[in-house]
Amino acid sequence: MSCLLLPNSWSTTILASKERRVIEPRKKQQDAGSTRDRILITNSEIAQPNSIPPLVSALKTCAHQNAATFHFPGHNRGRAAPSSLVHLIGLKPFIHDLPELPELDNLFSPEGPILEAQKLAAKLFGSSETWFLVGGTTCGIQAAILATCSPGDYLILPRNSHISAISAIVLSGVIPKYIIPDYDCLWDITAGVTLSQIEKAIEELHMEGQKVGAVFITSPTYHGICSNLTDISKLCHSYEIPVIVDEAHGAHFGFHPQLPSSALQQGADLAVQSTHKVLCSLTQSSMLHMSGNIVDRERICRCLQTLQSTSPSYLLLASLDAARAQLSEKPGRIFNNALDLALETKNLIRNIPGISMLGTLGFSNFPVIDPLRLTFGFWRLGLSGFEADETLYSDQGVISELVGTRSITFAINLGTCRDHIQRLACGIKNLSEASLLSFEKIKGQIEDHCGSAPFSDITMSLNPREAFFARKRKVAIGESLGKICGELICPYPPGIPVMIPGETITKKALEYLVLVKNKGATISGASDPLLNSIVICDV
Repeated sequence: MSCLLLPNSWSTTILASKERRVIEPRKKQQDAGSTRDRILITNSEIAQPNSIPPLVSALKTCAHQNAATFHFPGHNRGRAAPSSLVHLIGLKPFIHDLPELPELDNLFSPEGPILEAQKLAAKLFGSSETWFLVGGTTCGIQAAILATCSPGDYLILPRNSHISAISAIVLSGVIPKYIIPDYDCLWDITAGVTLSQIEKAIEELHMEGQKVGAVFITSPTYHGICSNLTDISKLCHSYEIPVIVDEAHGAHFGFHPQLPSSALQQGADLAVQSTHKVLCSLTQSSMLHMSGNIVDRERICRCLQTLQSTSPSYLLLASLDAARAQLSEKPGRIFNNALDLALETKNLIRNIPGISMLGTLGFSNFPVIDPLRLTFGFWRLGLSGFEADETLYSDQGVISELVGTRSITFAINLGTCRDHIQRLACGIKNLSEASLLSFEKIKGQIEDHCGSAPFSDITMSLNPREAFFARKRKVAIGESLGKICGELICPYPPGIPVMIPGETITKKALEYLVLVKNKGATISGASDPLLNSIVICDV
């Protein structure tokens, strides 16, 4: 397959989504408006739609009106757009950056193009109703939990849930019932949750006379590991408990025979998807899908109106409509090329000495992994994921999706092309040749690392909402052991908390945070990112 490139990613400055240094260009940098600039696009997969999507059409019509404009935003359809940003992205985004004009419909009570666009999305994804989100999957997760759980209810969820679930617990006043997910110390990766874990949690709460508001599952995980949602949904529904799925990384599921089934196809009641991850909408745009009749639709609408901006970006909304239209052009075939390239990547790298490839052997309870999510381990080279990532970036300009202590995860998507795969394989091959260590040293490193998940022995002294509003003070990290944590601390990415407000601070959690920080991870949520001190609840 041919692949056109814009910009020439190695002749121009590389802009990474992660906070890191910028590589200086190896060749003379082209002007922003150069005709030599070309877009990353795979010719056979990205086609012109047969008809313009309804919200895209409405936005186009409004933007081309010959109107005397006295409305927000202040750049006034680009007339006063900041020149520095215009130089970067041009005027068109500003021209189409419009407010809630009557022709563009209202996100909270849609009757026109937004309603039509959401109905088309619901039909494509197999939901009874779909809502467009401009606050990311974070907003959808918060709305889903608020819509199913009342203050004092229990929410069953894995301890490695995203921070958005924790913030939803604080907002809703529900009490978490954590499940400790499977953990592979060799990879330093947590997996999903099992049917037996969910069943045990439900039975324990019922024996205590507690009400379960919902069960919350992350599937797939950031590394692409999927839980058995079919059996979990059947179990929960037998208790009339709704199932919420954080499917941020699985919006593409169900659209190819080689891809896992979607959460809705497996019986989930609510699924929240980051349409901007593997699919092609703009960053920060997501969808919330509902199925079945367990969840109150009106309550979801009220929660979304509470959480979402009253000034939604129509660029984000239109991008969701456009991504839906792109997918609907050939829903069973659009991922053919991406899947072929993912397999080609595995074949290029699997036999490179010292490189491990994440499969299902370490997670026997989770036989399904997203084939478009590739994770490679570097510990047999004596390298952390952070060290390997820096080398790949400086050597070949490879920018990964997720870096861990022992591995790096790469996301294959519709825009992936063969040149980039070859650069990845070349970079990993160079790493192997330069870094391969003796077996004795490797063995010692593996044995020294193995342990349990950093949150395997948690004790919750306060629920997250109580801890959020409790008086707090800052103490030196050496004085924090055994105290009640007052802040949410997690390495980023992927945004999985190691400490949650209300939990007793353990030696294992502190050691893990120091370990990942020393290896290069960014510590998010901590008032002191250097971890010299920690905020505790003064109770």
